[in-house]
Amino acid sequence: MERPSKGILFLCVANSARSQMAEGLARMVLGDRVPVASAGSEPSRVNPWAIEVMREIGVDLSSHRSKSVQTIDPETVSTVVTLCAEEVCPVFLGGARRLHWPTPDPASTDESIPRDEMLARFRSARDAIRARIERFADEEGLRG
Repeated sequence: MERPSKGILFLCVANSARSQMAEGLARMVLGDRVPVASAGSEPSRVNPWAIEVMREIGVDLSSHRSKSVQTIDPETVSTVVTLCAEEVCPVFLGGARRLHWPTPDPASTDESIPRDEMLARFRSARDAIRARIERFADEEGLRG
């Protein structure tokens, strides 16, 4: 099957957790049928908790890096999925279809949150995003 020239872009603010997990999950679910990327309006670093919970399901994010939405060529994107829930989502210029899947940010700078709770927060976000991607893949006829 020929790979489509335009793909899916997942956006959140820091491109550190939700959009990174969505990128990895979409690659897992969609394979090479659709190009997938992620970015943010204020890129930082890939969150170690995201790397850990994705590793649990066999998805390696350790080589991922946070990217700015400014670096994404609009000509390469047919669908933009924003994942912000309580913050302002990044803006993506271009003629892409826009979907909004609000997902609470599992990340926190509160060091008093126990490890088990942080893992639960990230697993919850991962699982919610995975369910949306699987539903999207089914609706779009993108499952192999």
